[in-house]
Amino acid sequence: MTDVLASEWLKLRSVRSTWYILGLVALAVPLVAFLTLQGVNGWDGLSPGRRARFQAPPMEQALLPLVQLCMGVLAVLAITSEYTTGMIRTSLAAVPRRRRVLGGKAVITAGISLLGGLLFLFGAFAVSRAIVGDRPMSPGYTTPPEAEVPMLLASGLSVAVIALVGLGLGAATRSAAGAIVALSGLLFVLPVLAGLLPGPWSGRVGSVLPANLAGQLVDHPSAVGDLPPLGALGVLVAYAVAALGAGTAVLARRDA
Repeated sequence: MTDVLASEWLKLRSVRSTWYILGLVALAVPLVAFLTLQGVNGWDGLSPGRRARFQAPPMEQALLPLVQLCMGVLAVLAITSEYTTGMIRTSLAAVPRRRRVLGGKAVITAGISLLGGLLFLFGAFAVSRAIVGDRPMSPGYTTPPEAEVPMLLASGLSVAVIALVGLGLGAATRSAAGAIVALSGLLFVLPVLAGLLPGPWSGRVGSVLPANLAGQLVDHPSAVGDLPPLGALGVLVAYAVAALGAGTAVLARRDA
């Protein structure tokens, strides 16, 4: 398995799209700084009454879905690019056990996505907190920094899970476009549709959407949904297992 992991890492770092995507994630930190600075400038010019009504969400969480999408796309391309170029035949000839090939890709893409997600989250968190300073900008900047560490770690885990979902969708559809559209729908379209549902279904559906699971996983005060931490963890695992299960079934039964 070590050889499989080494080969998958070599393939992933040899593709230019990997570095483009990681570059986009890195650029999200300066974007957080810019947006936070704009919010601070606006807050400074408000009266005390309007400051009390000012809503300042934590910017690392506001941009988290974009980072999740970036890492999901990276994972999609990790499998679909091999179908596009025909290199999947070489991969399967070198490693006939197809589940092992997908397993190696899952370990590498999840590891890179977890690391990239955590670097973004902690970097964006440090930058935004430094810019806000001691301003009591509610609700995103009124808690002690150390109290937000569990939320940051849980959010990083969600990035890795979305990457595994992207890998599974890519293996199942064999189409980068189809997998990316499905991933975008999961991250951006379904939350909007869930908000349009009548209660209590709006809350029930919203509880199991990826965007809301990190907060429930650590029982954060800003969490949207009523799942207990173990329930949120179970849903996160279910997303990864379902997507990878579908991808494994297609990879095992269809010719390359």
